[in-house]
Amino acid sequence: MSVEVPEHETTSTANNWEPRNLIHALVLMLATFGGVYICYLLAIPFLSALTWALVLAILFASVHQAIEARLKRPNLSATISVLVVALIIVVPATFVAERLISEAAKGAIVIQAQVEGGAWRRAIDAHPWIAPIDRWIEQQINLPAIFGNVASWLTNTGASFVRGSVVQLLGVVFTFYLLFYFLRDRRIALEALRNLSPLSHAEMDRLFRQIVDTVHATIYGTVVVAGVQGALGGLMFWWLGLPTPLLWGLVMALLAVVPVLGAFMVWIPAAIFLALDGSWGKAIILVSWGALVVGTIDNLLYPMLVGNRLKLHTVPAFISLVGGLALFGPAGIVLGPMAITTTLMLLDVWRTRIAEPKD
Repeated sequence: MSVEVPEHETTSTANNWEPRNLIHALVLMLATFGGVYICYLLAIPFLSALTWALVLAILFASVHQAIEARLKRPNLSATISVLVVALIIVVPATFVAERLISEAAKGAIVIQAQVEGGAWRRAIDAHPWIAPIDRWIEQQINLPAIFGNVASWLTNTGASFVRGSVVQLLGVVFTFYLLFYFLRDRRIALEALRNLSPLSHAEMDRLFRQIVDTVHATIYGTVVVAGVQGALGGLMFWWLGLPTPLLWGLVMALLAVVPVLGAFMVWIPAAIFLALDGSWGKAIILVSWGALVVGTIDNLLYPMLVGNRLKLHTVPAFISLVGGLALFGPAGIVLGPMAITTTLMLLDVWRTRIAEPKD
C-alpha cells in the first residue's frame, strides 16, 4: 500500500535543504547571535543596577502584591512600592555610609599612630616567649609596610567613596527606575520569557522558582546573616573600647559573606593584641563572644530566614561568591550563586530529557 504525498509538501521539504535556504538560516543564526552579543555589551554598564533591581523586586514582591491588591492601579502601586523600598534601603544606607567615611579616616589615623609609635613592638617585647615567633614573622612579612598600606587603603577608600558619590547616586536612581518597571510589568515580562524560552512552561516555572530561592538564600542566608555577625562583632568592639568599631564591624560582615573566611579573621587578631597588651579580661570576653555568639549565630538564623530553600555546598558556594565578585563586581554576590544554581537546574533538565523513554 502506497501513501501519496501532496506535491507541494514534497517540494517544501526538498526546498528546506536547498543551499540558498541553508545560507539564509545560517545568516539568520549569525545575526541572532550577533544581536544577542550586542545586547549583552549594551547591558554590561547597567548590570549592577539590573541585578539589584531584580533582587529588590523579588524580595519585596509580597509587599507590592499587597499594595496592588488594595489600590487596583498598577502605576500608583508600583510607585508606592518603590518609595517604600527606597525608604527602607536608602535612608539607613546613607547614614551608615556617612559614618563609615568618618570611621575610615579615624581608622587610618589609629593604624598610622600604632605603626609610628611602635605600640605593636612594645606589646611583643613585653612577652619574650614570643620573640622567636616575632622574628620569624618579620622575616616572612613586613608588618610596618602592611599596616601602612592598610592605613593608605582606608584613607583612599573614604576619598574614592566621596568622589564616586555622584556615580553611586546615579546608579541608585537607575536601580529604582528599573525596579518600578520590574514590579509593574512583572507578569508581562515573565510571560514573554516563557514564550521565548525553549523550555516548557513547567520547566520555566521551575527555573523561576530556582532564581527566587537563590536570591532569598543569598540575601537572607548570606548577606543578612553576615550583617548580623558584623553588627555583633562591631558592638563588642565598641563595648570593649576598641577603635573604629563600625569599620571593623563592616570588615567582619564582608569576611563573613565568604564561606571559607569569617569574622574570626578580625576578632582573633584583636583578641591577641589585647592579650599582648595585658588586657586579658577584654581578650577573654572578645574570644568568648566571637566563638559563642558571632561564630554560631548563623546556625540559628539561617534555618529561620531561609528554611528549606536552596543551600549550596561549601565548595560551589565559595566558587560562586568569590568568582561572582571577581567577574561581576558587587552584583556577583547574587549573579554568582544564580549562575551556579541555574546551570545545575538546566543540567538536570537535560538529564531528565535524556532519561525519558523513546516512543
